[in-house]
Amino acid sequence: MKSLIRIFIVLFSLAFLQSGHAQDVVVHPSVRQTEISRNVLRAIFGMRLRTWSSGLPIKVFVLPDNDRQHIKFSKSILHIFPYQLRRAWDRQVFSGTGQSPQEVSSLKEMEKMIADTPGGIGYLVMENLEETKVSGRLGVLHVR
Repeated sequence: MKSLIRIFIVLFSLAFLQSGHAQDVVVHPSVRQTEISRNVLRAIFGMRLRTWSSGLPIKVFVLPDNDRQHIKFSKSILHIFPYQLRRAWDRQVFSGTGQSPQEVSSLKEMEKMIADTPGGIGYLVMENLEETKVSGRLGVLHVR
């Protein structure tokens, strides 16, 4: 039985890894951090943390709730389900205590908005990221 469970875990992991390219958390170059904890990242994307340690306002960009990359980011990097993020955003909006992040329609638009917005944060697929990293338009935050 234990070997069946191990086989299932390995197969599931392989399927997950092959389901697309790796994602990275990216920020505007004005954000001088290179690392971030998963809890702080959850607070940022949950719209509970509103400024960087430098005092610069955080501007969060996300894809639509049903976008495959948004679902993958929520589950694999934040370790929460997209509907949990949506509930947190809706609760803040309806109670008047906060707002939801700015939704973009594509990864290309996400890249442009983050690069053009001081304090901006979002996520991109590694495949699309190499060229913008080289040009210095975006920084990458390593999640610990």
